[in-house]
Amino acid sequence: MATERVIGIDLGTTNSCVAIVEDGTPVVIPNRGGYKTTPSMVAIAENGKRLVGHIAKRQAITNAENTVHAAKRLIGRKWGSPAVKAAIETVPYRIVEGPHDDVRIMLRDQVFSIPEISAYILQEMKFIAEEYLGEEVVKSVVTVPAYFNDGQRQATKDAGRIAGLDVIRIINEPTAAALAYGFGRNIERKVAVYDLGGGTFDISVLEIGNGVFEVISTAGDTFLGGEDFDRRIIDWLVFGFHKEHKIDLRKDKMALQRLKDVAEKAKCELSSARETEINLPFIISTGKNEALHLQRTLTREKLEELTLDLVERTIQICKKTLEDADIDKKEIEDVILVGGMTRVPKVQEMCAEFFGMEPCKGVHPDEVVALGASIQGGALIDEQSDVLLLDVTPHSLGIMIVGGYFHKLIEQNTTVPTSKSHVFTTVKDNQTSVKILVLQGESERAEENELLGEFILTGLRRAPKGEVEVEVTFHISADGIVSVKAKDLETGLEQSITVTATSGLTEDEIRRMIDENKDYMMEVRSSQEFEKHRQAAEKILDEIEQLFPVVNEIISSSDFGRDAVKKARGVCERARSAIAAKDLAAVVDATEALTRTLNMFKGVVSKTRAG
Repeated sequence: MATERVIGIDLGTTNSCVAIVEDGTPVVIPNRGGYKTTPSMVAIAENGKRLVGHIAKRQAITNAENTVHAAKRLIGRKWGSPAVKAAIETVPYRIVEGPHDDVRIMLRDQVFSIPEISAYILQEMKFIAEEYLGEEVVKSVVTVPAYFNDGQRQATKDAGRIAGLDVIRIINEPTAAALAYGFGRNIERKVAVYDLGGGTFDISVLEIGNGVFEVISTAGDTFLGGEDFDRRIIDWLVFGFHKEHKIDLRKDKMALQRLKDVAEKAKCELSSARETEINLPFIISTGKNEALHLQRTLTREKLEELTLDLVERTIQICKKTLEDADIDKKEIEDVILVGGMTRVPKVQEMCAEFFGMEPCKGVHPDEVVALGASIQGGALIDEQSDVLLLDVTPHSLGIMIVGGYFHKLIEQNTTVPTSKSHVFTTVKDNQTSVKILVLQGESERAEENELLGEFILTGLRRAPKGEVEVEVTFHISADGIVSVKAKDLETGLEQSITVTATSGLTEDEIRRMIDENKDYMMEVRSSQEFEKHRQAAEKILDEIEQLFPVVNEIISSSDFGRDAVKKARGVCERARSAIAAKDLAAVVDATEALTRTLNMFKGVVSKTRAG
């Protein structure tokens, strides 16, 4: 039976992390290998088995085409967007167009939606928590980049549903980090959270005081992160190799995955070392029975030269965020660095230079977001909690009006949850319906913003243009999910939508995926259960086998003894047959019989020794 415990999950681009509040203290839950973070990787093995986390990463080079990394960069995106085009050119797995102008991934002969892939990672986090707690967990708080739009947030919620989680709140990653930073501390200060992870960048400014965490301003780039730094190293290696051998390594999927692997390692090493050796023997075959090797030395200075513009982009976003919120840098009292990429010395240096202070060293960049999510989860179910989180919407919301213009109803950086209404009039004589196009973005031109959804209000009374008044109301939930309502003020006629279209999945598809995933997990749990009982049975079998010679010598002289030994051998044979047949019920029964046999054998030996 599910409990009211709530886990906090940081669903990261490169790694994911899960935490929970225990006895008032937030703690990160380690996975089976003892690691506090798990690679956000999913693969389909040759036998069709699903692999997630470290096991997926270990086989990524030999199974590159069927191993997904950085799926978070694609979640909630539309087919044909610049981010998707960039991903198609750089990843070894196959990205295909979905039926709803969305993005899907083909692994072996199966097509998966991005929320499905993300669901498998979330489910792994759920497993890690359940193994640690010894009980089922359903409720969760999941974090997303602050600059995620409505479609990306909805797709993340869909991923949670497919994973069997009740996502009670979606919160922004920088906000979660600030929660962890300020939790249990009696502080009043204005802080900036600089969050540069594997795939995304966010900057948020918060006011913290008396348990209230109020976001003042937020901005970011959902396609800027460690993956781009890796790409610069890969391009440098590919360019040098092509110059020397006239061969493009990007055309070989295994070589591309090896380059990705070594680029990530080199980047990490250069956070502490001044230079690193990159050595990839047998990187590619020339087809003439000879293989070529790649060997280069990468210095920290060269890496900084290759990636300087990426770091500068983050600083420009920080500058614009402060300007938009009318905040002077001198007002910032602490800078919190979040995300693995903030370990890069150049990032720390430029961040300190911009804000005019050394960043705070008191938080763990890989764990702080999950900790903050768990704190928010605990606060949501604890009526006595004095933690209050006031977040903002990262993008302006509104509708298209006559002339193709965008009319904002809710401005960027408005505190959520919030509602805003505006009255519009008909633009044609005898107009009986009005089409509402719901948009998100900052451009004055409607076409340059993100279309979240559309609906039609029909049955308006016939009248000259400008006489019929239609009230449009926007509501944004605490999760950042948008709903829109249009109402004829004279008749009270109403039409509304909750904007979900851009998640890329229909409700029927989500339900089918939930059912399929339940079936798959039942198989997995059954397999795990069988494995547990198999190991127990084989352990007892080994003990019995070791005792057979001794027991046989003691009791085989009588008919009773020979019969007992014969029965014992029969029990062992039935146990082996049950194990070979992978029959869980038979193995459970056999284990009980083996236990009785082992106890009988131990009793015989014990009595003989006592005598």
